[in-house]
Amino acid sequence: MSKSGSAAVRAVGLVPHPHRDTAAALVRRASQRLGEHGIEVRCATSDDPTELDAYGLDVVISLGGDGTMLRAVDLAYEAGVAVLGVNVGQMGYLTEVEPDDFDAALERLIGGNYEVAERMVLEVVVESQSPARGRWFALNEAVLEKVHTGRLARLEVDINGTYFTTYAADGVIVATPTGSTAYSFSARGPIVSPRHRCILLTPVSPHMLFDRSLVLAAEESLRFVVCDDRSVVLTADGRELGELSAGDAVVCRGGALPARIVTFGPRDFHQILKAKFGLSDR
Repeated sequence: MSKSGSAAVRAVGLVPHPHRDTAAALVRRASQRLGEHGIEVRCATSDDPTELDAYGLDVVISLGGDGTMLRAVDLAYEAGVAVLGVNVGQMGYLTEVEPDDFDAALERLIGGNYEVAERMVLEVVVESQSPARGRWFALNEAVLEKVHTGRLARLEVDINGTYFTTYAADGVIVATPTGSTAYSFSARGPIVSPRHRCILLTPVSPHMLFDRSLVLAAEESLRFVVCDDRSVVLTADGRELGELSAGDAVVCRGGALPARIVTFGPRDFHQILKAKFGLSDR
């Protein structure tokens, strides 16, 4: 974690949940307060949030739940911009601030009184002629899943260039430590502290004896090849990238650069985990 209080905030992006009144109200409050300090404000639209240009911004503020936060991180990642999450959703596992504390958080941003935590991301390279072709990044996970009910996905897996096995399953999840509490967790994968740099490979409903998660170093490489005409769909942080067919390949490894998340002091991961999952004191 690095201090970020020395630089003045001159430009802020807002990424609100498109269908929550609380998010719209916070956009109005933020725009007014930031404008009073001469800070430029850019706001993503619900029609096409990707139109928000993050380059030149100092901070992006996500106003929604974890889904909105993932969208904001995706918009800000390649520009190297830090993201502040405001919980206008239900779980809010990734977010830093509750709506009642939003005004105080704005004042701290304006004063440059905040810190930036770094989180590992997943780099996903798709070798295909489908719309999914190219390079993508994910803070939580990439998922390869079957398209049709009643049919399995068959995926040949290489680890560091050497054949490992062929999964017959509903799908596979490749997660970061941040994503270990999301879909991978629901598929019985392990919970990993976000201080780690590693990759989790967790099968979804595997039809084979080997059904455990693998934990690999962030520098290691996973390569999946679709084995037959049973097409699979690829998603990254909940965004559907496209369907893949026989011979298409997906390579996953740790990203070279981290995502940057705004915080207002140390966060105890284990206590957050305890609170979000309703664990008792005794």
